[in-house]
Amino acid sequence: MKPITLINSALILASITLVPGIAGAQTAATKSSEIAINSNNLSSNSTSVNYLQPFNLVTFAYQGGLKQHGIPSGEKLVFETQNRNIIAKDLVKAAVNADKLPSQALNDQNYLNAVSLQLKVLPDYTAAD
Repeated sequence: MKPITLINSALILASITLVPGIAGAQTAATKSSEIAINSNNLSSNSTSVNYLQPFNLVTFAYQGGLKQHGIPSGEKLVFETQNRNIIAKDLVKAAVNADKLPSQALNDQNYLNAVSLQLKVLPDYTAAD
């Protein structure tokens, strides 16, 4: 097995294993809002946990859900992310504009890192199709 194949396989396995824990925050209802219980998932000043999981956000974009907001779909998205013309912040900004994410997501470094990881392994996901 080539080293790059082994590394890609490890990244995919790690993302499948770790991303649901990174992306899904448990919530507790308070009198006026919801707060995140797991501070590793959302920034400490976040008042909303209405986040798409990073994998779901990237899949939504890949399927064309953010085309109206400047994010290409399919192989064009893969190409643009590989060439660093589209990064995680671009995808999150488009999702905020499409009312799929709250604006706080733009400042949530944990969320941006998780989306970035999903964009990095996107070529591997699409190659498996």
